[in-house]
Amino acid sequence: MSETAVRVRVFLVDDHPHGREGMRDIVMSDDSFTVIGEAASGEEAIAVIENMKPDLVLMDINMPGMGGLEATQQLKLLMPSLKIVMVTVSDEITNLFEAIKRGAQGYLLKNLAPSAWLEYLRAISLDEAPMSKELAFRLLQEFSANKPKEAKRLASKPQRLDKDAETITTPLTEREKEVLERVATGASNREIAGELGLSEHTVKNHLKNILQKLHLDNRVQLTRYAFEQGMVE
Repeated sequence: MSETAVRVRVFLVDDHPHGREGMRDIVMSDDSFTVIGEAASGEEAIAVIENMKPDLVLMDINMPGMGGLEATQQLKLLMPSLKIVMVTVSDEITNLFEAIKRGAQGYLLKNLAPSAWLEYLRAISLDEAPMSKELAFRLLQEFSANKPKEAKRLASKPQRLDKDAETITTPLTEREKEVLERVATGASNREIAGELGLSEHTVKNHLKNILQKLHLDNRVQLTRYAFEQGMVE
């Protein structure tokens, strides 16, 4: 990395000093990043992050007092464009869903190799981080399991007849739908570009437009949207 290149400004949040030290060592081993601050609690993070204006926050999910999920939700209200990656020892799918619902852009396991951390964080910082194929499959399984419950809940309520309600509309163009369908299967920008005969830059622009049109924050939310619209099975 050249000396004039802009580094990604990273803030670390973990109640354990050793946890912050481990994250710091990984992040600082790559010249693309610089650690600008640390906090030992969700409350402390909220008190200082807005003034420090980091690009990326690594947030431990389980902390005494205000945990990482609540801190993430509050920080996203203060700074909607802030990228937050949850850090945890658990790969429970419910934790991932909750983190995404609160506004997190990503999810890292503490036992992953440092090289995997750095690759993922670089992709997150460039808005290019795909889901793994396994994660995409698990998400769709979870959505499938919950859909009958949601249908039953809605059926139990009085429904107003609306002839237009049967037609689900989307603001996306046909090309954007093609990109979204592939995002929902865990495809990377490069894979999508290859399948559709586009450049990676064009795919990235399509994704940016899709997120803006749908008022969503990340690929997991896009996957849920694609499933609910019947774009993927």
